[in-house]
Amino acid sequence: MPRFGVLGPLTIESPHGRRTTPRGDHQRTLLAVLLLNANASVPVDALVETLWPETPPKSYASNLHTYLSRLRARIEGLEIERDPHGYRLVVEPGDLDLLSFREAAAAGKAAARAGDPAVSAGHYRRALALWRGPVLSGLHVPRLDADVARLESERLAAFEDCVDAELSDGRHGELTGELQAMITEHPLRERLAAQLMIALHRAGRQADSLAVYRDLRATLVEELGVEPGAEVRRVHTAVLRGEDPVPATKVTPVFPICQLPPDIADFAGREGEIARLSGLLGDGSGVPVAVITGEPGAGKSTLAVSAAHRLRRSFPDGQLFVPLAGASSPRDLADVLGDVLRALGVTGPAIPDDVEARAAVYRGRLADRRVLVVLDDAAGPDQIRALLPGTPGCAVLITSRQRLSGLAGANRLHLAPLSGAEAMTLLARLAGPDRVGAERADAERIAKACGNLPLALRIAGSRLAMRPGLPLGKLAAKLEDEVSRLDELRVSDLQVRGSIALSYRALSPAARRAFRLIGRCRTLDLPALAVSTLIDDEDADEAIDELVEASLLEATGLDPTGEQRFRVHDLVRVFATELGRELETRAERVATVAKVSDAALCLADTAARRLPRTVPMPLSDQDLPAQPLADELVERLLRDPGAWFSVERANLVTAVSSLCAVGWLRKALRVLERLSAYLYLHSHYTDMRTAYETLRDAAREAGDRHIVVIAEANLAVLLHARGEYERAAEGYRECSKELAALGDSSAQAWVETNLAHCLVGLGRAGESLHAATQARALSTVDTGPGAYARHAESAALHRLGKVTEALEIDRRILAHARERGDERQLGVALQGLSWSLMLDGRPEEALETIEESVRVLRRTTAKSALAKSLRTQGAILAGAGRRVGAVKAYENARRLAGALEERPRELSCTRAIAASWIGDGRADRAIPVLRRCLDEFRAMGGKPATGLTLHVLRRAYEAVGETKAAEAAGEEAKRLEVPHDANASTLVRLLLSLTEPAPA
Repeated sequence: MPRFGVLGPLTIESPHGRRTTPRGDHQRTLLAVLLLNANASVPVDALVETLWPETPPKSYASNLHTYLSRLRARIEGLEIERDPHGYRLVVEPGDLDLLSFREAAAAGKAAARAGDPAVSAGHYRRALALWRGPVLSGLHVPRLDADVARLESERLAAFEDCVDAELSDGRHGELTGELQAMITEHPLRERLAAQLMIALHRAGRQADSLAVYRDLRATLVEELGVEPGAEVRRVHTAVLRGEDPVPATKVTPVFPICQLPPDIADFAGREGEIARLSGLLGDGSGVPVAVITGEPGAGKSTLAVSAAHRLRRSFPDGQLFVPLAGASSPRDLADVLGDVLRALGVTGPAIPDDVEARAAVYRGRLADRRVLVVLDDAAGPDQIRALLPGTPGCAVLITSRQRLSGLAGANRLHLAPLSGAEAMTLLARLAGPDRVGAERADAERIAKACGNLPLALRIAGSRLAMRPGLPLGKLAAKLEDEVSRLDELRVSDLQVRGSIALSYRALSPAARRAFRLIGRCRTLDLPALAVSTLIDDEDADEAIDELVEASLLEATGLDPTGEQRFRVHDLVRVFATELGRELETRAERVATVAKVSDAALCLADTAARRLPRTVPMPLSDQDLPAQPLADELVERLLRDPGAWFSVERANLVTAVSSLCAVGWLRKALRVLERLSAYLYLHSHYTDMRTAYETLRDAAREAGDRHIVVIAEANLAVLLHARGEYERAAEGYRECSKELAALGDSSAQAWVETNLAHCLVGLGRAGESLHAATQARALSTVDTGPGAYARHAESAALHRLGKVTEALEIDRRILAHARERGDERQLGVALQGLSWSLMLDGRPEEALETIEESVRVLRRTTAKSALAKSLRTQGAILAGAGRRVGAVKAYENARRLAGALEERPRELSCTRAIAASWIGDGRADRAIPVLRRCLDEFRAMGGKPATGLTLHVLRRAYEAVGETKAAEAAGEEAKRLEVPHDANASTLVRLLLSLTEPAPA
């Protein structure tokens, strides 16, 4: 078998040691793509696209077959197989350096997990020694750029893992030079910086270690406008204190992952069931699925968690725990998949909106891994199928009240009550073995009354533990007096209700009331402030402690704001809600819920006003209640308003839905307006869309036309942000008409302003100017929509060739921003003025102004505005002939826009970067990128952006000699040109300057 090398120049060595090189670029390219996908089938379409990225010849099939035949003939022992989907190059791991690298790196990771850093470092060094240079150096195949970049990332990750192992092994002295070289190559890599700081510190060079941190921070702030991450700051703090910082393997590892709740220390029995589950799930073949069924209170979830902990060694990549809440309110599958994907490292725009697409990404993340997926409390098969992994190695453990008969291929385990001996063991662990042993007969009476169900036994045992002096016989007699409940403990769903009732009756009056009040919250994850606000009693802490002791309320620790969190099991909450309905009036229940929702609304209002206001819709002050919480508590919670929103985000989204359900639409709107300040700032568009759709539908049903229109206007904002300009403009127009009829001029001003900006993107400058004028006429002051409309007015005037008028508007905007002292408004105003100056032929003033804008915005959290200013800086620098600085600004802007899911801006930056590739002699690489940009701009309906892209694409075609394609692109660009559009003509000139060869 020949030996191949791709980690450097492409090499082939025959079994006899003879070096071979395929003749012709097509043969080398074909071999390269097959090697990078060794032992995997490569579709014919992918091979054809790689060999002929533009237009394949009519005889591509026969040509491909010819190239394969020539490879087999030239390379002795080459094994290329044909399958129904494509071609597969079969090679042993030892015969391809890429496979050998991955095998050695995996061995290094395994040794690190086993706690042997010396062995781990040896494996990693063996892996890294296989690299002879850049992947496939000397062979440029655009179709493989993504694969090459991914492999370079693997190499860097392996190097960092190797350094961690060597630092753990005390070999810091020999690492400093190597790490300094790597930092020079990757100046933004925070993990490398942390490792170099550790090595220098251990070598007695504290000052040099601290200098590394200063350099890293300066670079990050200058280039990205961000501070160093938590891990580097941790190392920096340790060095400052003279302490030895322990290296972290990764800042946020994804695999292995363990989401399992803690195994219960007093778990008793079920050894037979655990043995059966271990046999079903741990055999390593296929994707085994086991379903634990049984009545409520049988201990299904407890058993699943305990079994999953015992199986951890069989699933080294991790264990996922997914609560589905099927017993009360089954969770939406899209939300479940979103949470799971985030846990698996998929974030922001990488999470699709479509459920099936999310399921596909989920299966992809688990492909070829050994992960145990625990699905707790499933409602039915439809809630499960999308959560089943697609490749062997994983396994699924499900708990449900249903048998899930429609789930094909599942192994079912029906969970019966505990045996008598197991029930007594559990009771002894809860109440104390000496106590149960001394009153054995009465303990057996308690177990029998509980129907040997674990939940009922746990509650009874908690009562005994809470009252050490209570005789077991007395509790047994009380249980036996509950004739109806005891009957239900033996059959059907009423067993769990009866068990919870026993615990409830053991509570003090204050704790009983607290228990019923907590049942009024729709969410299961409660902050302490919500619990204390509900109870509103000076003895609230004692009542909460009693509920925790009775296992009716679980303390889950502190959240990032320092607030204690509590969790309520959904069946317990449902029972508490039923009690409240029976024992209290509707007016009492409404008053309590209103108090909690008022607190949440007031907190959200304060937090939202401390964040930059980026969502372009009004924040109404109407109907706001007085803050019921103490000022000190509010300040502690909202010290970091973004952190508070992050913690309470899911609860607030749920609150909007709950408020809609009870008809409190106005309060739901106020909560959502404030939550949107956070969601829009961080591009959580899916949550915004879901919440506004829920509000809209509820308002339609209630006949509240005003709230319907406000919700529709916000949904149009989300379409606008995603680049769906035509749909957004249509939505804005309809909402503006409705708001005018309703007499809401404030909201209409915002909608007309948004319409003005949207129409600019569509190339309708005249209509945009009219909408901006309408917005200003509707706005009573030159702030809010009035100021925002001024920006749209300026942009429209640019496209109408009225640069002098735009310049005057931008100067007034800047003067007003300087008066207000708001740095975000100042940075935005400077950006607008800089571009007007550029269009007016004042490049030096424009450059000075945009540089001030970037400096100001980097001091704020307004990342979207910063991305826009960086893009403008890139264009102005291009006009000044400062090519390197221009590309760097565009790259920084694209990075920010991508993170914020602002696709139109991300595409425009990509277009500029691709233009620079043409000037660098890489037009062949730029063409497919520009064509993708063109397709997306066309889909958005953005005519100016489409025309600009066609001009750059024409230059790329000319550079590679494709004359006809260049002529077609140029003709289409001319058809899209608008007379007097100063913006477009200037941008064309600036972008095309990047396509010129760089000066020597």
